[in-house]
Amino acid sequence: MQVIRDADEPGRSTAGCAVTIGVYDGVHLGHQAVIRATQETAQELGVATAVVTFDRHPATVLRPESAPLLLTTLEQKLELLEAAGVDCAFVVTFDEVRATEPAEEFVAEVLVGRLGARAVVVGEDFHFGHLRRGNVAMLRELGRRHGFTVEGLGLLPNPTGLAEPVSSTAIRRALAGGDVGAARTMLGRPFELRGTVVQGDQRGRLLGFPTANIPVVRALAIPAEAVYAGWYVRPDGAEHPAAINLGRRPTFYEHAEASTLEAHLLDFTGDLYGEVAQVRFVELLRSEMRFDSVEALVAQLSVDIGHARTALGV
Repeated sequence: MQVIRDADEPGRSTAGCAVTIGVYDGVHLGHQAVIRATQETAQELGVATAVVTFDRHPATVLRPESAPLLLTTLEQKLELLEAAGVDCAFVVTFDEVRATEPAEEFVAEVLVGRLGARAVVVGEDFHFGHLRRGNVAMLRELGRRHGFTVEGLGLLPNPTGLAEPVSSTAIRRALAGGDVGAARTMLGRPFELRGTVVQGDQRGRLLGFPTANIPVVRALAIPAEAVYAGWYVRPDGAEHPAAINLGRRPTFYEHAEASTLEAHLLDFTGDLYGEVAQVRFVELLRSEMRFDSVEALVAQLSVDIGHARTALGV
């Protein structure tokens, strides 16, 4: 997949492309449906498929006090777009200047000037540009002027059975409640956190359950503090079943300032320090709790590992 940033040297293919636009945080099932529709349009026109997205969530500039936590980093988002078969990702730097840009100028500069759009596919509730004045109706009017068609798609019904459609907001809400199963259904894959394994206080090793400790990125959405079954993916792609603790370890720390992410790899021995880990959450096992003794904690950890094996089928 070709990645173009708005700061790159201008230039485009004269063949143009079919384009979709959005934050695409999480690249969930709803996003994937829009991408497939864009790809179908591109195939009909004999052109490439392009996604216009942003280097950060626009809300971090427009209303930073209430900006949502992200489901994916920009790096993850680009990987997911590539896996979805997108030919080109155009990454817009969203800053104070871009936030005041009229919708008409954005279309002329990016969709027409940089990408030569032949078709635009978005959700029917899509808004863009200064004060969110841009919408599907405006896009259609501008399309007639610049020579591209516009398709507005309905929102995807939620496969979890919830009344609200699939959205990044619904996924964040599921994660906040620890429902990583619902999040997995809406994403079409397990929710994932990444980070470099660091040395912790080695309590897990002393208890007989060594863990890989991964710092939690504060800008990202995280599941509720609890114990989960999931997968630990190493840099070489090897997947290991794991029991995952995300929390403040109240048995040892009464007033921990922040959550820690610890993954105990089942049936694994080896050094993980310094490697970039991908931790994928599959199922909630239990809430985090404080134990009256180390012995009670160790007994519960053995139970947790058994439940993780069952949940993961290992």
